Amino acid sequence: MASYTSLKTLAILCLALAFCVQGSLGGIACENLNKDSCAFAVSSSGKRCVLEKKVRRSGEEAYTCRTSEIEADKLKDWIETNQCIEACGLDRTALGISSDSLLESHFTQKLCSSQCYDSCPNIIDLYFNLAVGEGVFLPKLCEAQGANARREMAEIKSSGFVAPSPKSGGVQPVKYMVAPAMAPY
Repeated sequence: MASYTSLKTLAILCLALAFCVQGSLGGIACENLNKDSCAFAVSSSGKRCVLEKKVRRSGEEAYTCRTSEIEADKLKDWIETNQCIEACGLDRTALGISSDSLLESHFTQKLCSSQCYDSCPNIIDLYFNLAVGEGVFLPKLCEAQGANARREMAEIKSSGFVAPSPKSGGVQPVKYMVAPAMAPY
C-alpha cells in the first residue's frame, strides 16, 4: 500500500512540475528568437516570425525577429529544422520571401523534392499559401517541374487583368471570387 501512495504522490509531483515548467517557459515568442532561429519559425500564437535588419547610425547591422500578421495553418511553437532549411533550398537568414522564388527552377526543384515536400509541412504550408496568392496551385507547379514550371508561372502571371489607363475609359474590371485553398498534408 505504501508503494502505491508514494507512486501516486510522485505522479502528482511530476504533473505539477510539468505544468510549472510549461508555464515558466511559455511558448515561442518571435521577439525572443535570435537571427539563427527566426526565419521560418511559428510563434505559440500561430503567427509566423520574420527576420528584420536595421542599420544603425554607426553603420552596424542589427537583426531582430518579430511576429508577423501571417498565420500558419495548424502549426504553433515551431522552429524549422536545419534539415528542412537545407532540403528546401532556403536560407535561415532570409529577410522575407517572395513569389519570385517560385520562378527559379533550382528553387522549385528543391521545394518540390520529396525531402522537402514530404518532410517539411511548415515550409510547404508557407509556399503553398504564397503560390495561391499568385494564382498558382503548388502541387500542379511541382508536377510541371523544369521548363514547364517556368512556363506555367509565366502564363499565370501574364494572364492577370491589367487595368487600363484613366484616359482610355470604357474597360471595366472583371469581378470574381476565389475560395481559399488548403495546403496538402
